[in-house]
Amino acid sequence: MKGRLIALDHWDGREAAALLVDGRLEDLLLEPRESLRLGTIIRARVERPLKGQGGVIVSWPGGEGFLRRAKGLTPGALILVQVSGYAEPGKAQPVTDRLLLKSRYVIVTPGSPGLNISRAIKDDDRRDALKGVALEGMDGSAPDVGLIVRSAAAQADDADILDDISAMRAAFEELPQGDAPSILAEGDGPHLIAWREWTEPAQVETQNGSFTDLDVIDSIEAAFSPEVSLGPHSMAIEPTRALVAVDVNTGSDLSPAAALKANLAAVKDLPRQLRIRGLAGQITIDFAPLSKRDRRQVETALRAAFRACPVETEVIGWTPLGHMELKRKRERPLLRRAT
Repeated sequence: MKGRLIALDHWDGREAAALLVDGRLEDLLLEPRESLRLGTIIRARVERPLKGQGGVIVSWPGGEGFLRRAKGLTPGALILVQVSGYAEPGKAQPVTDRLLLKSRYVIVTPGSPGLNISRAIKDDDRRDALKGVALEGMDGSAPDVGLIVRSAAAQADDADILDDISAMRAAFEELPQGDAPSILAEGDGPHLIAWREWTEPAQVETQNGSFTDLDVIDSIEAAFSPEVSLGPHSMAIEPTRALVAVDVNTGSDLSPAAALKANLAAVKDLPRQLRIRGLAGQITIDFAPLSKRDRRQVETALRAAFRACPVETEVIGWTPLGHMELKRKRERPLLRRAT
């Protein structure tokens, strides 16, 4: 099967969306089991500072979150926050006070005024036209509400962009008022996120059972194994409580360039594997033994692979023992079955 295909179905009792490219599972979005959806907007109460971590705990009925930027907040105060990540076991859910209301073509930014056009849009004439559309769409909005025009707007109809601006403005302006902690607006589910974020042309399959027909189920099952085949090479991906360990092996390849080839193959596939498995946090890679000359090539390939990944990942660098460390944002729920 050639080309891009989006499958909208359910897995293990949860709403799910899969992106396939030339028949291979490239990305997987799952409904979280215990956490709130990303993007959920909450009126929360400030509870207590965590001075050593530079933030505060905030609470709402049935849950609590960790807000990193907490300057000027006092216990008992009410604040609007938005879920920005998934919690590690036993920890509060990450939230932010910088609200973002996302659609396919725009992001409305309450509290962050200004108009920005995605830098990925290079054509000056189109940028000027989009600025005009944005100004029209934001006419009459509050002065502290800003707008970001996303890269997908480059090829979009102006009327569709205006519809998105109107919808996102309304989503913010119609948030319920009150003086008690409350969940105000639920974040988008996997099907809507797939429509919003996977914007390149793709066939969409929405029937129940599409995951089975397209072998998505088999790909998900394979992700429960730590072993990943890379042709004659392999890597093992194993999450622990402290970090995710990745071990690269040359396998049956005994050629002089075996280590370099194995490491480059691992680097190419690692972002995809982490997306499907929902792994994040601190990641440590034990590459097959490399010369200093080859280290540079592998690091360059690694940085390029994660720049192309939609999940924010920071390449920290080499450790004294020759491992590579990464730090990855928790934007996906961990792949696990119902208990």
